[in-house]
Amino acid sequence: MQTVDIITPVVDDPYYYGQIAAANSLSDVFAMGAEVKTAMNVVGFDGCNHPKDVLKEMLRGAEIKIKECGGSIVGGHTIETPEMLFGLSVTGFVDPKKIYYNNTPREGDVVILTKPLGMGILTTALKADMIDESLVKKIALILSELNHKASVIMKKYDVSACTDVTGFGLLGHSLEMISDKFSMEFFSQNLPILEESYEMADMGIIPAGTYNNKSYLDDKVEFKAHLRDDILLFDAQTSGGLLIAVSEKDSIKLLDELKSEGCEYSSIIAQIIKRSDKELVIV
Repeated sequence: MQTVDIITPVVDDPYYYGQIAAANSLSDVFAMGAEVKTAMNVVGFDGCNHPKDVLKEMLRGAEIKIKECGGSIVGGHTIETPEMLFGLSVTGFVDPKKIYYNNTPREGDVVILTKPLGMGILTTALKADMIDESLVKKIALILSELNHKASVIMKKYDVSACTDVTGFGLLGHSLEMISDKFSMEFFSQNLPILEESYEMADMGIIPAGTYNNKSYLDDKVEFKAHLRDDILLFDAQTSGGLLIAVSEKDSIKLLDELKSEGCEYSSIIAQIIKRSDKELVIV
């Protein structure tokens, strides 16, 4: 399989930016249960305003993440751009009979999310210099965490579908997963939302993509439970976690192994149910 993705800077540190861009680009491969073999850097660099050392650090950060999952950098291409851009073109390999698709869950399956929500709001606040250094580091570590470990673990269990949560937000990618066959019921108390993102949302620090997601999905969602701020469910994520549909009998075992192996934010957040009036139901 082949995939490509690029992002603009979400943190100021070029090393972490490289790591995050790599994690984001590699995620589609992991969501399909594949292993990364090779990657090529795709760079738009603002050489007028940044020294070459910045580019070096971006590439160094990305290479570390590619090596972490057993892949190799085999080249790339850099162009001069007024805005910084970075990502990877990635080649992955998977047995065709063992590919995970993003729209093949079964009724009764439990849904696990492996990373927290709110990163779109927090990175928007970061760009506006509204958060302190300790939170910046926390955000960078979460965003740069590969979904590789979760991908390897889920292959041991009865998983029917998987996708990664990125620009369409949790509810957008969940809608994609159920296709036109089922509904998904979310357990509001189990949603892993970073506490710091609520404060920023209350201040209106919300990316345009999140509002676009909400506008598109509003008539497909039913809120039976009161949430502190439902905008977090629409938040456009960068380098989000895996959304894994797994049989109920295997769900606790999968969750326990994810947590024991360092995927600390993993949580059972939903269940696939019969089609109802609304595709997405929050209880």
